[in-house]
Amino acid sequence: MSNTSKIVLITGATAGIGRTSALHLAKLGHHVIASGRKVAELDRLKQEAAGLKLDTLVLDVTSAESIALAVDEVSRLTLGHGLDVLVNNAGFGILGPTSEINDSEMRRQFETNVFGLMNVTRAFLPRMQQRRSGRIINVSSVGGRVTLPYFGVYNSTKYAIESLSDALRFELKAFGIDVSLVEPGVIRTNFEATAVSGLERFAATPYAKAIAKYEEMSKMADRFASNPIVIARAIARAVEARRPAARYVAPRSTYVAIWMNAVMPQRMWDWAMRKMARLDAKTLNLDAIMPAPAKPAAIPVTQVRATPPRPHAPGN
Repeated sequence: MSNTSKIVLITGATAGIGRTSALHLAKLGHHVIASGRKVAELDRLKQEAAGLKLDTLVLDVTSAESIALAVDEVSRLTLGHGLDVLVNNAGFGILGPTSEINDSEMRRQFETNVFGLMNVTRAFLPRMQQRRSGRIINVSSVGGRVTLPYFGVYNSTKYAIESLSDALRFELKAFGIDVSLVEPGVIRTNFEATAVSGLERFAATPYAKAIAKYEEMSKMADRFASNPIVIARAIARAVEARRPAARYVAPRSTYVAIWMNAVMPQRMWDWAMRKMARLDAKTLNLDAIMPAPAKPAAIPVTQVRATPPRPHAPGN
């Protein structure tokens, strides 16, 4: 693939990284098909992209029917050519102690972030394989390489994406299909707002106070977050590169966290993570939530009586 115009489908393009990437790639001259679930947001995106080669498409990555309809619509929009590039960007995270995330919340994240990604990929792969040409770009996260407290479930979905992408890169190369990962660091999007919504459900857990403090710190850290355009540019490099890299990390400052995680002794790294997340006994207030078992009362010595010896039974 050269730097000529490509047909690019982006999932989760109604906000944040997906929306910014759709506009950026369209401005670079690519034919972008921006997809998502929110029709009103897709309409607004279409209006903002007036004059650019950008089409919109309703797509729910968790629905087999929606995916099948999207494949048909892409075939129509591209006159049967199909996609040159698939950007799997749709995903979300929920903040919370890993042991307190219920089964429904956990499944919902995996359904979108992992199964949705794979189902969309499978749907658009056959045409690429037939042409012996194509490119798949999976938007992962630095959280797919470095686990953070309270993001255990979300991070686990990104670890899964990292492994799946590596395997696909091996398996699809003979078909002329490249697979790349884009790993964002802290980006200023609505991701954080979604992640921290509903934190009151942890009020009855040992983590209530620690989570509240972590939320305050997270909001302060948002001031140093990068604009989504840095990820859009990384995606553009992955789209246009003659020989794309396996991974694109952005912003570059994110490499610091990856490097520190790699070189610090595990005990020191664990201590730093617990410190950051306020995972100490005082903040967790363990005794108030899970009181230690009461010690048995001491029996006064005067009340202790020796057991009298049992009489010896006479022999026969």
